[in-house]
Amino acid sequence: MRNVIIMGAAGRDFHNFNVYYRTNQNYRVVAFTATQIPDIAGRKYPAELAGPLYPEGIPIYAETELPELIKTLGAQDVVFAYSDVPHEYVMHQASLVHACGASFVLLGPDDTMIKSRKPVISVCAVRTGSGKSQTSRKIALLLKEAGKKVVVIRHPMPYGDLVKQKVQRFAAYEDMDRHECTIEEREEYEPHIRNGIVVYAGVDYQAILEEAEKEADVILWDGGNNDFPFYKADLEIVVADPHRAGHEMRYHPGETNLRRAHVIVVNKVDTADKDKIKVVLDNIKKVNPKAVIIKGKSPIFVTDGKAIRGKAVLVIEDGPTLTHGEMSYGAGIVAAKKYGARRIVDPRPYAVGTIKKTFQKYNHLDKVLPARGYGAVQVAELAKTIDRVPCDLVISATPIDLSRVLTTKKRLLPVRYELAESGPITLKKVLQKFL
Repeated sequence: MRNVIIMGAAGRDFHNFNVYYRTNQNYRVVAFTATQIPDIAGRKYPAELAGPLYPEGIPIYAETELPELIKTLGAQDVVFAYSDVPHEYVMHQASLVHACGASFVLLGPDDTMIKSRKPVISVCAVRTGSGKSQTSRKIALLLKEAGKKVVVIRHPMPYGDLVKQKVQRFAAYEDMDRHECTIEEREEYEPHIRNGIVVYAGVDYQAILEEAEKEADVILWDGGNNDFPFYKADLEIVVADPHRAGHEMRYHPGETNLRRAHVIVVNKVDTADKDKIKVVLDNIKKVNPKAVIIKGKSPIFVTDGKAIRGKAVLVIEDGPTLTHGEMSYGAGIVAAKKYGARRIVDPRPYAVGTIKKTFQKYNHLDKVLPARGYGAVQVAELAKTIDRVPCDLVISATPIDLSRVLTTKKRLLPVRYELAESGPITLKKVLQKFL
């Protein structure tokens, strides 16, 4: 029996354990480590989910403790199980593990993908913030228009009570309240719910699939970060972002997605430089020349754009896109410039608590406020930060209505963005052929 530590961020790590290690008596998982997401370390993966081989559950430690854990727990294997990190970063982690004497493991698709009884379409990306969520929304609506009952299964974000979050179903806004969803979860679930689409998520993706199959004609896997799917997909659609040209070949496991894709949506061609678009197209041609390529735009929609003109504005953008997605701007900045804001206010001097720490950690940010909300304390700190910023108007470019989760004295002007194809090849044509 080999002792195993799984490095993760409360997502892929739990899935890999569930499908590969939970009942495998050749291995003993002695610990998880956690990074990227706050307040995960110090908990346990509970016995109720870990199964009969783990009656005490499995402790979760901070990733910074990894070298000592390898030594004290006698780990022979360390499994890397999180996403959207540079290839060089992965190999630095491998070198650290090897220096401690253990083997470094990357479990692949065949060992971790679950087969469904229903057709599965997956939507993944090469980086966080490429536009996979708007692509998923469009595909879900196209399937619905075609008369199919589509159920979305979303990549995990289980940051609360893991036992209660084993299988989650979202069909109404009240479901998000009942499950005490974070802002990050709401950003993914709320737009689908608004469109009349049922969403599943949680911790145990075999159990989730069994429930979703009861009400679905087609399963739509809505990926997270740039991870590859948890389910074996009959049609793999991957979104690339020319604003970060070259990243599709430099980030794990985004390059895996690029190489596996049946269809690649090169998004944001309306705002990216032509030279950068060419870099992405050339890389696709090198590693996946058989993929169908769709060129996509990401137009913004503002209900009252004229309210922006001449104003000093605070811009709030999707949190993960700005943080580990490494973008310095999004649809909110585009809207502020398009509609003539007098000034975009730097929120950093006014940030408090964990929001202030976010700016210290992600020092590429200046004129944008990431919508961070991993729990009630951070949501309150986000609201306090917003109220402290001296501005006339807040441009809220998250996919959700922030006023549903926080109270602020400032006016929030929502900005939405959707996918629009540019060219003869469209998602509708691809889906018609698939169906």
